[in-house]
Amino acid sequence: MNTVIRHRLFWPAVILVALLLTNLLFTDDFFAVQMRDGHLYGSLIDIVRFGAPLILVALGMTLVIATGGIDLSVGSVVAISGALACLRISGMDDQSSVPGVIAAAGLALLLSLGLGLWNGFLVAGIGIQPIIATLILMVAGRGLAQLIADGQIVTVNSGPYKLIGGGYWLTLPFGIIIVVAVLALTALLTRRLALGLLIESVGGNAEASRLAGIRSRGVIIMVYTFAALCAGVAGLMISSNVSSADGNNAGLWIELDAILAVVIGGTSLAGGRFSLGGTVLGALIIQTLTTTIYSIGVPPETTLLFKALVVTVVCLLQSPAFREKVFHRRRRPRTAPSTADKKVKVPA
Repeated sequence: MNTVIRHRLFWPAVILVALLLTNLLFTDDFFAVQMRDGHLYGSLIDIVRFGAPLILVALGMTLVIATGGIDLSVGSVVAISGALACLRISGMDDQSSVPGVIAAAGLALLLSLGLGLWNGFLVAGIGIQPIIATLILMVAGRGLAQLIADGQIVTVNSGPYKLIGGGYWLTLPFGIIIVVAVLALTALLTRRLALGLLIESVGGNAEASRLAGIRSRGVIIMVYTFAALCAGVAGLMISSNVSSADGNNAGLWIELDAILAVVIGGTSLAGGRFSLGGTVLGALIIQTLTTTIYSIGVPPETTLLFKALVVTVVCLLQSPAFREKVFHRRRRPRTAPSTADKKVKVPA
């Protein structure tokens, strides 16, 4: 039992269960999953569906943080990707053309890859601190998204594009299928191959890894590119779900939620070892928390404060030092026996 409690994902799992049970108090059929017109519906399905973009962004953020870096630009990449895809589709004569939608989505993802390469070049090639290098694109990216959309909200009416974030396939929301596929591919590359060990090695000590023959710069550029790609896919999902692209508000502050999801999942901001499963669990906690806020009727002006309090509780419960001070009484150190208590043997 102690082994289970000491597991780094035990307390996040407890918090997730507690949040789900809290929703049950306000919604009687919260755990009900129904089949309608061949599609699965229910609150649990909605949590995963609406949390899919955050899970994708958090997966990319996990690998970046594992190298000892940070990426503040993923929210801007989300906005840029959605704006470019919607702009291309809105200019098509037939917005229901599948090849045209695929080309638009591919162009948006290609630009996302380029932005990730730019971040990686600034961090690994020039040596700029990750928080500064990605802050540049975080600020400039919103302007680029607005420039692409000409400062307007670009709307589309495309069935194939709607499938990405709001459609269903094999009874499940298509966004969930995308997340499962990306998660499986990421786990395969990082846990079944040596790539995960290389990332952890670079995060532990980049200079020592370089001296050991690991191309640390290449690894760093790769993880920033992957993070931008995940953000680009999330941008397609968010914009397709509402059939529009808002360069100013799409993906706003999603980078902060992604960082919180990674930290809640047990990955250290100092770099090194990472947990993909923990990141998914952290993202589900944040999305469930958002659903809980709406369910219990928390006033909108206090939503962020309520969210911050819950995240603080989760982080404190994960801290072994905090749990030791609160839940366990420290053992008093045994004092060494004094010389008066010792029996002195006199040789005969």
